[in-house]
Amino acid sequence: MREERTRYCLIDGIRGIAIINMVLFHFLYDVYIVYGKYPEWYGLPAIHIWQQMICRTFIFISGFVWVWGKEKNLRRGIMFNLFGLLISFITLIIIPSQSIWFGILNFMGCMVLLMFPLEKILKKIPTVCGMAISFLMFLLCRRIQSGHIGIPGLLQIQVPDLLYDIKILTPFGFPYEGFYSSDYFPLCPWMFLYFCGFYFNRIFAKHITWQKYARYRIPVLSAAGSKTIWIYLFHQPLSMLICFLIFH
Repeated sequence: MREERTRYCLIDGIRGIAIINMVLFHFLYDVYIVYGKYPEWYGLPAIHIWQQMICRTFIFISGFVWVWGKEKNLRRGIMFNLFGLLISFITLIIIPSQSIWFGILNFMGCMVLLMFPLEKILKKIPTVCGMAISFLMFLLCRRIQSGHIGIPGLLQIQVPDLLYDIKILTPFGFPYEGFYSSDYFPLCPWMFLYFCGFYFNRIFAKHITWQKYARYRIPVLSAAGSKTIWIYLFHQPLSMLICFLIFH
């Protein structure tokens, strides 16, 4: 009989905090941007930081827990991609101005599947070095969508324009001219943050004390964090319904 794996409820709790923030963020986005109540809201520096904290938390944790879900990751990767394509189709039909192409679900789905062949390669790199290199690559490639890599003010290298002329490379971080998506998470640079989570799991596995504290359950938040995919899928239609009832 297979031994049941320990559930680290604190990780669920952190995801719970992130998903609640995401629900609130998207509701405000619908009010201020979709319904035009405060168009400048999305450009505020504090809002950008808030958004980045949410998405980075999800991506890092997804990389962190990947190894624990190996038995279901094939099904999970396919499911995420199908849900992502469904969201693209729905947004294109209902709100074409806010359509989503290669959003967070498609990114997650692709990474879950890509990690099967990549795991052996990543494991060959010493854990701390792998995490440091991944984090550095994430920083260097943060602005690759704008046509360059590097750190502004220190070093910037122009990426060949040819890469942005090939539409099929859009999911890899090279969007073609005129491309728009209200939720765009290409493989580069975000896969490097995913790798950071993967490597941090290897560090976590060596610390018994960390594992002990990670079993702590945060009421409500841990429960919410264990159901993030379903909350993500259903919160936006509900948010749009509430906005419709308020503003019509």
